[in-house]
Amino acid sequence: MILAAGLGTRLRPLTDRTPKPLIPVGGVPMLERVARRLIAAGADRLIVNTSHLGEQVEAFLRERDGFGVEWHVSPEPGEPLETGGALVHGEPLFRKDTPFFLHNSDILTDVPLAEMYRAHVRSGALATLAVMERDTARHLLFDDRGLMGRTDAKKGLDLRVRDAAGEVRKLAFGGIHVLSPRVFALLAERGAFSILDPYLRLAGAGETILPFRVDDCTWIDIGRPEQLEMAHARVGELRG
Repeated sequence: MILAAGLGTRLRPLTDRTPKPLIPVGGVPMLERVARRLIAAGADRLIVNTSHLGEQVEAFLRERDGFGVEWHVSPEPGEPLETGGALVHGEPLFRKDTPFFLHNSDILTDVPLAEMYRAHVRSGALATLAVMERDTARHLLFDDRGLMGRTDAKKGLDLRVRDAAGEVRKLAFGGIHVLSPRVFALLAERGAFSILDPYLRLAGAGETILPFRVDDCTWIDIGRPEQLEMAHARVGELRG
């Protein structure tokens, strides 16, 4: 599932008439970059959630014939439902017979997706999250067992959902997940919500949510004008 329902308010006026997933970087719309990387990693089916200017996103997918794989859109009524709400709303479109990616559409990266997927399958975890050491106000906390908390310096938050097992590492989330389809039966939340909230609730209840370190990878969130400019400058350096 590619998350493509964001309003892109920080990129206005670019996003007044063009949805953020269709903003080009190096001449290629971000949605296409993400979709082709997922397909190259083995994805044979795409689900794309839509909201702001969603008809443009759907028309783009139709013009590209889903980049050669089966594809579906999951339109969200009203305001975007965030990561968790998008997953719940789109549940009927999922096959539920194999782990799947959940990937933000606004990330320019060369994270090794196939390797990440294999690591998830080997582990048997509920979810595997791409994480890195990065200067940010918000971090996820991982120990030897996996996810166990989060921090937000701006809000003065330091939440730990269980006792630490070994060293605790503060890592920044990269907006790429691999999830077991078991997650659908465990999501009690409804409406608009971040998937990080149930991740923490479930980690506290004993579920395993593991980190996949991507510290050496290119990773740029194009959500701000200065980051979009950086992405244009760096796109030629991507490894794949």
